Amino acid sequence: MPETRLIFYTKDDLGEMKVHEDGQYRLLSFAKGDEQSRISLAKPHVLQHEYSQTMMLSLLFNTPKRLTLLGVGGGCLISCMHAAVAGIHITGIELRPQVIHIAKTYFNMPSSKRISIIEQDAKAYIADFTHKKVDLLFTDLYHAHGMDKGVLREKFIENCDRQLKPNGWLVINCWEEEYNYLDLVELLRTYFIDIRSVNTGAGNWVIFAGKLMDHQNAKQLKQEAQKLSNTLGFPLTKWLNRLESL
Repeated sequence: MPETRLIFYTKDDLGEMKVHEDGQYRLLSFAKGDEQSRISLAKPHVLQHEYSQTMMLSLLFNTPKRLTLLGVGGGCLISCMHAAVAGIHITGIELRPQVIHIAKTYFNMPSSKRISIIEQDAKAYIADFTHKKVDLLFTDLYHAHGMDKGVLREKFIENCDRQLKPNGWLVINCWEEEYNYLDLVELLRTYFIDIRSVNTGAGNWVIFAGKLMDHQNAKQLKQEAQKLSNTLGFPLTKWLNRLESL
């Protein structure tokens, strides 16, 4: 990998935040050896990480009008969804104000009337049922020590279910250590009917949980994934081939 240079540094009570650049990519890290977000300077809306590309499989099951993202990071998922889905309304929830600053200043997160960024603890936000229900709910909650284990608790999953429309989908970015976490899968079965997953092979396990069963066959999913690949700028079919029902 080309040598990177540090272009921004700050810290808060939860730890450090560093932005590096190598001339081709810009990176956000929360700890040594960590890479929280990455964008291509030439195409900032095209997702670079395997897990974030995998999360776009949710568009095969749902054409969202509203998306809530728990954990903004560099804003890469927000940038991609804003570019890919016409008219979508996106709400990003982020606890750390400096992370929001970094996403806006260094990662080209778009400014739009259809994007709202709220500085709040995600678990508190999801427990408030006064928000409009959404079609897609993404959880991408990580800190310097790894995945926020609060995502694995029953109350959190129940609250996510209550935030979704009747045909909504919950998408969870898990760390690979949770791959055989049978309690999580069984917990999801309490609230969701269609549960699928992808092991990215890069340390992440992405779970898709739908409130209704999607009955598209393999051919239909492949055709739609090929069309979406052109819009997204990467081969979504690569991750569709790894999708498994749970």
